[in-house]
Amino acid sequence: METTITAPKLKGGEWLIKPGNADGIFTPEDFTEEQIMIRDMCLQFLQTEVIPVMERIDKAEPGLMPSLMDKAGEQGLLSISVPEEYGGMGKDFVTSTLVSEALGGGNSFSVAVSAHSGIGTLPILYFGTEAQKQKYIPKLATGEWKGSYGLTEPGSGSDALGAKTTATLSADRKYYLLNGQKCWITNGGFADVYTVFAKIDGDNLPAGQAGFTAFILERGMEGFTQGHEEHKMGIKGSSTVQLYFQDCKVPVENVLGEIGKGHIIAFNILNIGRLKLDAAAVGGSKMALKDSIEYAKTREQFKLPIAKFGAIKYKLAEMAIRIYADESALYRTAKWIDEKEHELLSAGKPFNEALLGAAEEFAIECAILKVHGSEVLDYVVDEGVQIHGGNGFSDEYSISRAYRDSRINRIFEGTNEINRLLSVDMMLKRSMKGQLDLMGPAMAVQKELMSIPEFSDGDDKPFATELKTITNMKKSILMVAGAAVQKLMTTLSKEQEIIMNIADMAIKTFISESMLLRVMKAVEKTGVENNKVQISMLHVFLNDAVDALAKAGKEAINSFAEGDEQKMMLLGLKRFTKTAPFNSKDARRLVAARLIEDGKL
Repeated sequence: METTITAPKLKGGEWLIKPGNADGIFTPEDFTEEQIMIRDMCLQFLQTEVIPVMERIDKAEPGLMPSLMDKAGEQGLLSISVPEEYGGMGKDFVTSTLVSEALGGGNSFSVAVSAHSGIGTLPILYFGTEAQKQKYIPKLATGEWKGSYGLTEPGSGSDALGAKTTATLSADRKYYLLNGQKCWITNGGFADVYTVFAKIDGDNLPAGQAGFTAFILERGMEGFTQGHEEHKMGIKGSSTVQLYFQDCKVPVENVLGEIGKGHIIAFNILNIGRLKLDAAAVGGSKMALKDSIEYAKTREQFKLPIAKFGAIKYKLAEMAIRIYADESALYRTAKWIDEKEHELLSAGKPFNEALLGAAEEFAIECAILKVHGSEVLDYVVDEGVQIHGGNGFSDEYSISRAYRDSRINRIFEGTNEINRLLSVDMMLKRSMKGQLDLMGPAMAVQKELMSIPEFSDGDDKPFATELKTITNMKKSILMVAGAAVQKLMTTLSKEQEIIMNIADMAIKTFISESMLLRVMKAVEKTGVENNKVQISMLHVFLNDAVDALAKAGKEAINSFAEGDEQKMMLLGLKRFTKTAPFNSKDARRLVAARLIEDGKL
């Protein structure tokens, strides 16, 4: 498939200080025929192979999950991102993102496939030697071998570099002897290949080579055993075990990447994983919404389908609005990464460095998407259970499984708290390094606070009011974050509550702008009449986002400012978050009517 090579118009994080462009945004409406065909193939696979055996999957029937992954491999669903030279389909990043979304409604199966195709395969693909790639990638691409990833330990979760597992070079220098354990290892019970991280004992190594390092392990290696399957709240069909290493002999040629630089592998793979988790969350959310619409249309109370009641219309509409908003930001970012990857390829970078470099460029956005997408999914399945009423609490209905399975996503790929902190930390560090000019715009906002407010309604261009709202949301972030940095300086990192307030403001703003640009592009192409529902969704989401941003901003200001400074900032926040009265009830009812008619988003 040909891809237009254009440099991204914005660098990672620059959306905060520069206006977005509706013409340049990529949206789901821009999918090619091939991408739609691949998506439909994934959805068909779920309907025919996975959903009919979901109860058997949840009971962890021996051999069932590996057999389903074999079938997925036969259809090429495990090799979308793998280059053709290693037996893969070699598709672009947007297509691989779409596959993650399409398979996202498969509950435990989706977890197994995501782990295999992501953290189980990509470390070797991007950091392996040519010999390692030739040995492992073709078999991982077909599913003949299943992949897994061992990073977390009982005493180190978010603090990944605090791992205790050690690796010592053998006397004959042919092996590393690994000692320690890993926990919560997805696919661990049946995988054939594992990427495992350990700290090398440097006694037998040249100075400077000791440290956190990745290794490729294979099932059956001497000294390598696994624990029993964990009993979990959700994703019960996903294999989760502990791994144990007792003088586990790993050939020196199985060191992955550079010695002492395992953190580069761990953290770079996480950027892609966070975005793909959001994609899967979108897919799971759409599945739960579809089931809820169907139930609401057929379940009668007081001699009427419950879909006719305002309270249910509210829930269905709000579920769809949040999914649509998140989906807008997901594919906006996926296309940015795709474009940056091609830019780096054109500059002569090898394919592995190109994609990893592109994902790192937009690491802030990946963290935002992970947080927002997982929380949207949690909201959707929770309201889905409520729509189902007592039946939603029964295992007879799939929404109960969706509810249980969704909870892990706020922990996977770094907890949402960690990702909130990271998103702001990365933004500030880029500013300090001169990669992102936050200081200039922040000072301009401070100067604006001292000026007389502008009371004009602005121009009459389409979406002028909404664009101004987004601009003011950005000003609110710059005002609060700028003042917090100036006031707290080096102690800001210890004020996690304030940082998370700022992160919430940024999340609402990025998602809102992405949604606005998507709707603007749609209206420009097909007109207002054909996009009334989308416009209504935008107005509901934007109205609520401004209120949420104002609350987070107020909490942050009251946490570090006082006196006249506090009063001035609160007045500024009020100015920047002022919106016109809006009838959200009628807007949601319009959205709900379309959902009930179509049966899906």
